[in-house]
Amino acid sequence: MARDFEGDRTTMKDGRAQKISNAILSGLAGLASFVFSLMALLYLTELDQKILASLVAGTFCLLISYIASERPNTEGARALSALVDRLLAVEHGDLTSPAPSLLKRSLPKLAAAVDSLFDEVRSSIENAHALGMYDPVTSLPNRLHFRSEADKLLNQVGKNQSAMLFVDLDRFKAVNDCLGHARGDQLLVMVANRLRVVVTAELGDTGTPRPLLARLAGDEFTMFFPKIESVAEVEMLARRIALAIAEPFELQGHSIDIGASIGVAISPDHGQSVEALMRAADLAMYRAKQRGGGQHYLFSDKLALEHQSRIEIETALTDAVPRDQLRIALQPQVNLATGEVTGAEALIRWHHPRDGIRSPSSFIPIAEQTGIIAEIGDWVVTEAASILAGWQRDGIKRRLAFNVSPRQLDRVDFFSRLRQTFFDQGVPLSMVELEFTESAAMQCSEGDLAEIAALRSEGASIAIDDFGTGYSNIARLRSMPLDRVKLDPSLISDLDSSEQARVVVQAVVELIKGVGCEVVAEAVETVAQADILRAMGCHTIQGYVFAEPMYQDEYQAWTVGADRHARSVA
Repeated sequence: MARDFEGDRTTMKDGRAQKISNAILSGLAGLASFVFSLMALLYLTELDQKILASLVAGTFCLLISYIASERPNTEGARALSALVDRLLAVEHGDLTSPAPSLLKRSLPKLAAAVDSLFDEVRSSIENAHALGMYDPVTSLPNRLHFRSEADKLLNQVGKNQSAMLFVDLDRFKAVNDCLGHARGDQLLVMVANRLRVVVTAELGDTGTPRPLLARLAGDEFTMFFPKIESVAEVEMLARRIALAIAEPFELQGHSIDIGASIGVAISPDHGQSVEALMRAADLAMYRAKQRGGGQHYLFSDKLALEHQSRIEIETALTDAVPRDQLRIALQPQVNLATGEVTGAEALIRWHHPRDGIRSPSSFIPIAEQTGIIAEIGDWVVTEAASILAGWQRDGIKRRLAFNVSPRQLDRVDFFSRLRQTFFDQGVPLSMVELEFTESAAMQCSEGDLAEIAALRSEGASIAIDDFGTGYSNIARLRSMPLDRVKLDPSLISDLDSSEQARVVVQAVVELIKGVGCEVVAEAVETVAQADILRAMGCHTIQGYVFAEPMYQDEYQAWTVGADRHARSVA
């Protein structure tokens, strides 16, 4: 307002000065014309001189009149100059000042257009700022905004304890899949409102800095409490969050039950920067999810070491195949009824350059999660084909079993490449057994089942591994093309000491035989367990009762006297 007032006052002064200067200029022009004309009449006698003097006087008067008529137009020029100055002020961030008053007086339509333009620019900038700093679904701060504000608060509180919480919703994907993404967004808004209630309840009258709540992405939320009194206080808060999210949500006539996995990290113990705290809370959240969800987990040094070990294993695994660090160990499978060695299972071993031989349990889960298992699986298929080709040359007709990962099935050319690998080695599929874990078998697509059935029709054997630990679909068990079902080791471990275990195993054996499949027990360690399994009708076993896994040369040497030893145990 002050700037407008000053502009108006300046404009009025300029107008009065212009009028006075025009009057003076006109008066002087008239006086000059009079004096010039008088002198010309008094002193000039010749006609041609008088004509010349008249022309000069007329030209001078015409020039003075032109100048006087054009001088009012300098107000428009000044108005345009003021507009240029206003536009150049944008370079210094001025988007709020109105059009200059001189422009409004001289060119009001242009001034209105300028004001309208700046209004639209300000509105666009504000919208872009909102989109860049806030989540459009929940209206919570987004990741960028959260990091910026949390960093400021963390610097303010100094060495005081702060808490970072990561909240990841459990079973949210099922809501999107069943009800659609629009309903999923509505659920996210409801979750955000419940989290706001928890944060508001924590404010109290303590005068501490306000906690931050943000949505990072998808179904992930985060909270930052700049100043806390104790770790126990934060864990109690995490439990309240878990309980709040566990309460059913009413959504379009549906009662939605989800949960929340919550990771907790404390500053400065678990990190002194926002990035370090977010990373720690994220790791803790994944551990809470691994433990079943619906709970919180506090970051610890042990978790950090496990994560570091996992990163090292993942990095080293990428070089395991190219550097020829993997080996195949063979564990014999024996028929209890005849004592015959019917085949073997190919078990992978990793000759780690630093740690020595690593068992599959130490790296296969990581390989599955990272996708490296697909490359390892291709290597296993190639090695199995090479081993079977050697057996065939030696006149050995035993079967070799190996596991197939769900990640391998994701490749559209898996089955065709598998056939080609064995064909190139001259190995008939009748010597091949493909093992699928129970959970993978239950999730196979119809297309995968058709491919598996085609392999079986060509002579390959199909088995389910680790049966009894997953969520089996009996109908799928009946419809899936199967030859053998392998009992999980957990069912065998206390078979000779627990009546309840024997009842369970007997029921499972009868179930498997009822769908027309052969039963195979693995991890059989004692003769007593072998006797019980034989009495139950399980005729094929593998385990330390006969032999531990061994490499190819050892396996061939062992099989020389294997039949005699197997018959004595049988």
